[in-house]
Amino acid sequence: MINEDDNKIKENQDSKNNAESETMSESDELTEISLEDKLKEAEDKTLRALAETENQRRRFENETKEAFEYGGFNLARETLSVLDNLQRAYQSIKNDENFKNNKDLDKFLENIRIIEKDLITVFEKNNIKKINCLNEKFNPNNHQAMLEMEDESVDPGTILQEIQPGYFYKDRLLRPSFVAVAKKKDIKNNEKKD
Repeated sequence: MINEDDNKIKENQDSKNNAESETMSESDELTEISLEDKLKEAEDKTLRALAETENQRRRFENETKEAFEYGGFNLARETLSVLDNLQRAYQSIKNDENFKNNKDLDKFLENIRIIEKDLITVFEKNNIKKINCLNEKFNPNNHQAMLEMEDESVDPGTILQEIQPGYFYKDRLLRPSFVAVAKKKDIKNNEKKD
């Protein structure tokens, strides 16, 4: 009987050991799967962090390059008003009837022209270029239409007059040209007049 009890005890222990070893092998597999998942997850995070770092580096390089190339954009825009005011002063003094026959004023106007030419030369050296627009087709990217004028001698949309010149800073629009654009004669107005 003792032998039978010992055998039963031994069998119970064997079955417990087998159950424990199965449980251990299942937990080992779970541990291995979770370790593999953790490894893949860590690898994915590392790759994403490297990609983000590379993107930031490229962005920084582009911003630095743009700041170097277009850093003077605002200064150039502000300086245009100096040129405009200089040109307006020249025109107003030149067209004033009270100063027409004053020889000293002619010297003064000549000096204003010299300053204007110097300023334009500085602009050209710094890649600030005037937009040539007379007799060109209206382009809304470079021109701003201030008024329309009836003219049958040119195609509609042709620029007839430049009110204020526009400029580019390198390849960017610094200021659009303010222009007068041709339009066809209004037929309705002519019929009403007749």
